[in-house]
Amino acid sequence: MAHVPQIKIPATYIRGGTSKGVFFRLQDLPERAQVPGPARDALLLRVIGSPDPYGKQIDGMGGATSSTSKTVILSQSIKPDHDVDYLFGQVSIDKAFVDWSGNCGNLSAAVGSFAISSGLVDPARIPRNGIATVRIWQANIGKTIIAHVPITEGEVQETGDFELDGVTFPAAEVQLEFLDPAADEDGDGGAMFPTGNLVDDLEVPGVGTFKATLINAGIPTIFVNAADIGYTGTELQDAINGDPQALLRFETIRAYGAVRMGLIDNVDQAAGRQHTPKVAFVAPPSTYTASSGKAVQAGDIDLLVRALSMGKLHHAMMGTAAVAIGTAAAIPGTLVNLAAGGGERSAVRFGHPSGTLRVGAEARQVNGEWTVTKAIMSRSARVLMEGWVRVPGDSF
Repeated sequence: MAHVPQIKIPATYIRGGTSKGVFFRLQDLPERAQVPGPARDALLLRVIGSPDPYGKQIDGMGGATSSTSKTVILSQSIKPDHDVDYLFGQVSIDKAFVDWSGNCGNLSAAVGSFAISSGLVDPARIPRNGIATVRIWQANIGKTIIAHVPITEGEVQETGDFELDGVTFPAAEVQLEFLDPAADEDGDGGAMFPTGNLVDDLEVPGVGTFKATLINAGIPTIFVNAADIGYTGTELQDAINGDPQALLRFETIRAYGAVRMGLIDNVDQAAGRQHTPKVAFVAPPSTYTASSGKAVQAGDIDLLVRALSMGKLHHAMMGTAAVAIGTAAAIPGTLVNLAAGGGERSAVRFGHPSGTLRVGAEARQVNGEWTVTKAIMSRSARVLMEGWVRVPGDSF
């Protein structure tokens, strides 16, 4: 029996924030994978090593966590006043499924540098030394991200002394601005608060009824109070991920919250939309020991947040969820704002399993409706490997 040989595709493996992903230029993909559809999904699944019933992704580039089962496709932008179009695919680990429903805020930190290094940004826009401003069109959600990328001697600077909890080594700081991060009337799920309320009573059969803030900002997110679901907000990954019943409860909350937000019509559709919405629980500040062993003091943070991604508690914080946290914190009366002490605020520092993160947001009320012009946070990015990724020629 003849076997089809492997093909090789130009690719770059990059850490962005607390995530890792395989980056491609659209033009480098095989022709049938240059358009959305089954061929593209099958290719990316094979690149990452999914679906893997063992949950390890041994035969691919994935790292067996939601933070490392990611792909990015970039192309020169077709949008006016933008440099690059950025498409993110969250690859399921154990299912034959690529979720295109949302962005990855962490990998957003690597988009600007990859775009520059790959020749997707006009060289005239790149200084010899200083900061390059890369205008990114986030194609999944139809939003603009501005990346401020450090440049030294005409090249992207990746090394530096910026430290990010959840990442072992320091690197160069990349500041990101998420413009108009809330969904608008034409966006998926409707307005920033799809129910029209800052806080809802969310009824989840078999789990209970409790207060929830349902928000579309950065990424659709369901915030609940940690105490209402039996937690303190200081939990680390094993406390949640090692408890199958807890994971089932969170998935049930996510499904019913998604219906309430108008993202799906019924809870059975939640399995086909794994990347969004996110579920997070919040609590007032408390001292705890992060996963690194570092003590996080209550006096150094405004609140505690723990968030789940792709069915598991995240080891740090998703960048898009951080945008949702910053946005909700800026609006008096949301559960996030109340956990942080209430009142008006333009930034918060929150505690997550790996440490702390600061995120800012500019919010204002117009005709009784809250709007957010932008959310700001810093991340870092570093190329880990570049060259070609190989897949069997008949796998897509």
